[in-house]
Amino acid sequence: MAEPGTPVVFIHGLWLHATSWNPWIDHFRAAGYAPIAPGWPHEPETVELARENPQAVADIGIDDATGHFASIIDSLERPPVIIGHSFGGLITEKLLGQGIGLAGVAIDPAQIKGVLPLPLAQLRAGLPALGNPANLHRAVSLSEKEFRFGFGNTLTDEESADLYRRWTIPSPARPLFQAAAANFVLHSQAKVDTDREDRGPLLLISGTADHTVPDVVTRSTFKQYRDSAAVTELKQFEGRGHSLTIDSGWREVADAVLGWLREQGI
Repeated sequence: MAEPGTPVVFIHGLWLHATSWNPWIDHFRAAGYAPIAPGWPHEPETVELARENPQAVADIGIDDATGHFASIIDSLERPPVIIGHSFGGLITEKLLGQGIGLAGVAIDPAQIKGVLPLPLAQLRAGLPALGNPANLHRAVSLSEKEFRFGFGNTLTDEESADLYRRWTIPSPARPLFQAAAANFVLHSQAKVDTDREDRGPLLLISGTADHTVPDVVTRSTFKQYRDSAAVTELKQFEGRGHSLTIDSGWREVADAVLGWLREQGI
């Protein structure tokens, strides 16, 4: 078993602030872990400040963010469990593939190089950023309607609107462009070492009703690990969307992650 106080590093994805992990932090701390949820490079400390300074995170790419979190992890006394959502899930996979971290959980992870499915819902969810090539060097915000489609499609209008008001911030568009072009770029920053066998265990989680990272994309990601003997597992949540880490059902997902960590002896 892992020692008491095993570190956990939560990594959020685009359009959510690091403080959106606060309920998970409390839950994991109560379970005996030592969790933190650092923001992306240059991310302001609060949702309000992030909205007031929308271009503070402009032009940050996947490698910039991955290196940022690697430095934070390097400063910890012990290797942590890394838990990421959306692009935070992709970064979790990259770090684990670099031999960083005790274990990883990638929730609705953004697609990595080698994943081919590109459903129409995913294209529509990415349009706020990808629809204008000039956004490559900008930070982009979602409208409430765009958030409803990309995150809150399985929720009531009221809950989706509440989550939008509480947690959404401008985010860099560059990672979306990098992921979208990954299969056409030789040294794409969305490349993950899926063959590594001496890494920690990895759990991939998908919501079957997710528009932003559809279930078929996560299942395809899972298949990319078929040549590795390291533990790689997939768990699907029926009828859940991209909001599954922040909506009223977040605890079910968090408890599933805690249960899986116990199964791994962590």
